[in-house]
This record gives sequence, C-alpha cells and structure tokens, in this order.
Amino acid sequence: MSDQDSSSSSSSQTEEELDGEMDEETNGEVEKEESHRDSPAQSLSTFSSSLRAVIRIKQKYQVMKQRRQEMALALSGAGTFPGAPTRTSPKIFTFDGVTPSAFPMLSSSNPQKKKRRRRKRVLFPNRGTCRSPPKQERSRAKYCLYLLFAIVFVQVYNAIENLDDHVLRYDLEGLEKTLRREVFGQQGAVEGLLVHLKDYLSTYVHNKPLVVSLHGPSGVGKSHLGRLLAGHFRSVVGETLVLQYYVLHHCPQEADALQCAGDLSAIISEMVERAEEEEKIPLFIFDEAEHMQDEILDALWTLVASKQSNEYLNAIYLFLSNMGHAHITKHMLHNSSSTSMASGRHSALVKELTPVLRSSLEKLHQLWSEANILPLGLLEKGHVMECFLDEMTREGFYPDHSNIERLAGEIEYYPAVGGHEYSQTGCKQVVAKVNLL
Repeated sequence: MSDQDSSSSSSSQTEEELDGEMDEETNGEVEKEESHRDSPAQSLSTFSSSLRAVIRIKQKYQVMKQRRQEMALALSGAGTFPGAPTRTSPKIFTFDGVTPSAFPMLSSSNPQKKKRRRRKRVLFPNRGTCRSPPKQERSRAKYCLYLLFAIVFVQVYNAIENLDDHVLRYDLEGLEKTLRREVFGQQGAVEGLLVHLKDYLSTYVHNKPLVVSLHGPSGVGKSHLGRLLAGHFRSVVGETLVLQYYVLHHCPQEADALQCAGDLSAIISEMVERAEEEEKIPLFIFDEAEHMQDEILDALWTLVASKQSNEYLNAIYLFLSNMGHAHITKHMLHNSSSTSMASGRHSALVKELTPVLRSSLEKLHQLWSEANILPLGLLEKGHVMECFLDEMTREGFYPDHSNIERLAGEIEYYPAVGGHEYSQTGCKQVVAKVNLL
C-alpha cells in the first residue's frame, strides 16, 4: 500500500511542478503582452508578436499535457504487481484518450447494427415490398430523332422528284422513240447517246459541259441524227438555244478561220448567258467537223476544257464527223463473223471501236480528249431497204417490196463477209433515187 501511495504522491508532485511551469510561462508571456500593450506606440508588429506568443503557449501546453500523460502511464505500470488490480489517481474525465477498443460492447454491436440497417435501406432494399418493377422513363430525344429522320426523307424525296421533273422537261422518252424509229442500224450509238443525255440532264448543276463526238463513214446517218436532235431540242428549250454550225457554210474560207473562231465564241457566250437566265441547257451541233480549222477547234477547246463560270458548264456540244471511218470500216469487215456481230450486239461493237478511235483522234487535236466518242457502224442491205421504205412513204409512193429491193440492189456494197453485206455509201443515195421515180 505504501508503494501505491508513493506512486500517487509522486504523480501529484509532477503534476504540480508541470502546472507551476505552465503558470510561470503564461505569466511571463502575459507580462510581455502587457508591457507591449502599455507602450504608447502600438502597431501591427505588436499584434503579430502577441499572436505568436499565444500560439507558442498553446503548443507548449499540448506538449506538457502529452508528457504528463506519458509519465502517469509509466508510474502506474511500474507500481503494480502481476495479478493485482490497478489503481489510478482521480482525474477529470475527458474523451481525449478514449478509443473504440476501450468499449468493446459499444464499438462491436451498435455501429454494426446501424450500418446493417443503412445498407438494407439504401443499398439492398427488400424485394418483397416491390410489387412492380420500376418504370423506365422514356427519353424525349427519341422524338427529335424521329422528326429528323422524317425531314431527311422528305428532302430526299423532293430532290428525286425535282430530278424527275428536270428530265421530263426535255422529254427524253419522246426523243428515244424518235431516234429508234428514224435512225436505222445504229442501235448501239443511239443507246450510248441517250445514256449520256439522261445522266447529264438529270440535274442542272454540273462541273463540266457534255461533249459527245459521233464518228462514222459517209451515209450512215450522222447528219440525220443531228437534225433529229436539233428539232427535238428546239421544241423543248426554244429556237434561240440550239445552234447548228456547218463549217463549210459559216466559214468556207480558211483565211477567215481566226475571225470565224471569234464570232463563234461570241455566239456561244450569248447563248449560254440566255440559257442561264432561263435555267435551261443549250445544244451546239457541229456538223462536218473534219473540215473545222485549228483556230475554231482551239476556241472550242478553250470553252470546253477551261474552268469557266457556271453558265459555260451547263451546255451540250455534239460533233459529227467522218474522222476515223477507215478504222470503223476495217474493224467491221474483219470482225463481221465474230460473236458480237453475228448476234447483233451493237453495244459490244461500240465498246470495241471506241478505244481505237480515241487513240487516233487525240493525235489530231486535244479537243477529242475531252469528248465522249461514239462510233457509227456500216449499214447492211436490210438497213438500206428500210431507208427506201421510209423515204417512199414520206414522198407518197406505194411501198412495193419488189420495187424497194430493186432500188436497194442498185447501190454498191462491200463483198459479203460472214453473211453480212455492207453498203459502201449507206443511205446517202436513197433520196436521189426516190426522186427519180
């Protein structure tokens, strides 16, 4: 018992000594503050020094308090016997030294129950109480998306309708019927020409003009095809937007080629400006292009190949010439027994002749490199008889088959090859022979 009393008395003495030291330090700091406070020249430096003094007092107090607790624990541990109950001196109760492990019942039972209850309520709700699944909210953005789809569909549909209206304006179906009825033996060239026209006339905005060059021997229907196109477009876009240019008629002298080129450029400029105002596409037909001078070809190439304004891009240029007729005649006579010729596949014939003509025409002038080349083949005896029948019907003669066959036999033909008999002059002499009747 005496050891316990001595330990308690020593701990009380250390506490009194620590309290005395604290009182002395605090008194000293207070006296310093009062001395600074009593000085007549009080400033910001005095206020900051007092604040630092208070902070030092607080720090010293905390250090002394911690030291006192450590000393009390050391004294209590040294004075106890193994198995004897510990006895400590009475002190003021605070929550500074309390830890959750000091109260096992409170720290183990209550917080876990609270956490379980919170988890049940928040994270894991009772499924038995939910009689119906939660309703999923519908996003209003879906309706905006549906509206956008509807607008795009209407715009695309209107664009397609506008394209159809633009094609119907030029009546390409009527043009196709006319060409198939009036042009004989040139189904491949007619199909290729109609494809180019449909693709180009399906819209009004283009990045370059349409240039088509028809080549073939004499009498195969080049000029006749040009007259049919000119007549159809005059009925559609008007007389002022169609030009038929015959070189031997408009510019017969080679010395006037430069002047003719300037006049032709002025005429084309005036027509394309008028067509731009009326929102139509003009047609320029150049017959007998093999007689065109280099000055005229250069002027046309400048209008076709260079990046002109929009009105120059919306135009159709059609060239008719017999350039390359030797290649066409040679190809058809040497390949008349082939599968494409025997089956009458004129589109295959066009595909075979186009590269041959392009390679030879590009050497003559650079204008043909910008053109879509379509060859016209030789006419057979059956095609010549159709020409006689059509011309006699126009002139009012009775279409006697024996008479037509007799007239067709008077025309010169190439030697029969592969069962085909091709005319050397085509239908060129048909009109003259019918006029003699």
